[in-house]
Amino acid sequence: MLSLNSIPASSGKKDRKRVGRGNASGHGTYSTRGQKGQKSRSGVSNLKRLGMKQQLLQIPKSRGFKSLQPKNQVVNIKVINLNYKDGEIVSAATLFERNIISRISLPVKILGKEKLTVKVKFEGVKMSETVKTQL
Repeated sequence: MLSLNSIPASSGKKDRKRVGRGNASGHGTYSTRGQKGQKSRSGVSNLKRLGMKQQLLQIPKSRGFKSLQPKNQVVNIKVINLNYKDGEIVSAATLFERNIISRISLPVKILGKEKLTVKVKFEGVKMSETVKTQL
């Protein structure tokens, strides 16, 4: 029967070749690179050796960067006035239930310069300064 303790220890495991660790290792002095030429020098990438440098240069680079922080899902005060009644709680879960936002996992920010006509409580959402002054 096959079990973890009956599998031979050496099966499928091969140590990588460690070069440049002295002559006693068998891969010292020239470290398996030969004596002269471009391949023996440091700083020459394998891609250049394979003739792929021209291909790499022809591919356009992607510009800018992608932020790791998620973008806020924006909700306007006008939408809250239409969808909520007095005394209700505005949170990511309730906004998701009413199909105002697409995902609960992303942060929510309440924006708007309109007046907040309903008296609601905000939980777990970010707000702009204009909204904070109305509370």
